[in-house]
Amino acid sequence: MLIGEYTHAIDDKNRLSLPVKFRQEMGKKVVLTRGLDKCVAIFTLKEWKKIAEKLSESSMLQANNRSFNRFMFGGAIETAVDSIGRVLIPDFLKDWAKLQTKVAVIGVESRVEIWNEKVWRANKETIEKQADTLAEKLGQVGVL
Repeated sequence: MLIGEYTHAIDDKNRLSLPVKFRQEMGKKVVLTRGLDKCVAIFTLKEWKKIAEKLSESSMLQANNRSFNRFMFGGAIETAVDSIGRVLIPDFLKDWAKLQTKVAVIGVESRVEIWNEKVWRANKETIEKQADTLAEKLGQVGVL
C-alpha cells in the first residue's frame, strides 16, 4: 500500500527521486499521467492495467467517456525507474501540475501523487477543515 507524505526535489533534468518505501512497491516501470486536481499521478503497471481496462469498458458513444479517456491516456507515459529510484517527469506533465523544484509526494493507496508543494499545502488545509464532513458523506453511502 502506498501511503505517506514526503517533500522531495525535482532536479535540473526533471528527475524525481521516489521515497524508498514507494520504490519497493512500484517496481522498475511505472506510468505517469495527469492526475485530477492538477497533480501528476504515478501508477504501477499492474494498477494502470486495471484502470485502463475499466476505462476501455466505458462506451465510446458518450462524449464524457471519450473526453476522459483522452485526458487519461493522452497524458500518460510509461517510464523506467532508474537504478537509484528516480523517475523522469516530462515537461508536459511538469507544466500541467505547475511543478517546481520542491514537490510534495503523496501516497494514496494505489497511486502516488506529485504536487506543487504550495498547492498541496493549500489543498491539504482545505481537506483537513472538511475531514469530518467528508467522512460523514462517505458514511452515508456506506464507505465508512
